Amino acid sequence: MSQEVYSYFLIPLLITFARIVDVSLGTVRVILVTKGSKLTAPLLGFFEVIIWLLAIGQVMQNLTTFTNYIAYGLGFALGNFFGIIIEQKLALGIVAVRIITQFDASNLINHLKGKNYGITVLDAKGSNGPVSVIFTIIKRSNLKNIVPEIEKFNPNAFYSVEDIRLVSEAFIKNNNLSKKHKIYQSDAAKKGK
Repeated sequence: MSQEVYSYFLIPLLITFARIVDVSLGTVRVILVTKGSKLTAPLLGFFEVIIWLLAIGQVMQNLTTFTNYIAYGLGFALGNFFGIIIEQKLALGIVAVRIITQFDASNLINHLKGKNYGITVLDAKGSNGPVSVIFTIIKRSNLKNIVPEIEKFNPNAFYSVEDIRLVSEAFIKNNNLSKKHKIYQSDAAKKGK
């Protein structure tokens, strides 16, 4: 292999690939940190930094090769893109879904209950009159199932989804969420402070 092919093609390709991997890992790691993952996030961080050092090392050794700069930037951009796709596929965590509808929500409420979703329903007053507000907390991976159900039973309903970091232990027992979401009371709460 000629030196030119190595310098202008192979090294930039390796830099791009390394940046895609390390930035993708970094994107997932940041999301895991926000969800309180104490084991997986640091492990991903370890590999992220090792790969980053390899990529930046190649750039620093070949500062006169402009294609390495392009490869580094391209790898960073693609790493963000693929990191977001990976995180969406993993669908980590739990979310709160808030549904607001002006129309009769009884069919939607009965359907959600029939699917064993824990729900809370409130009668409220919106800017255009009375509304029903339905709250549920679900695994994020179930979001793809519940949104079509909302649109089927109440197509004009307004709904919002929010990430949840902490959920009480009682909720988890009653709604059969996995034990990995179980959150214990803080020491201060246990002591009654």
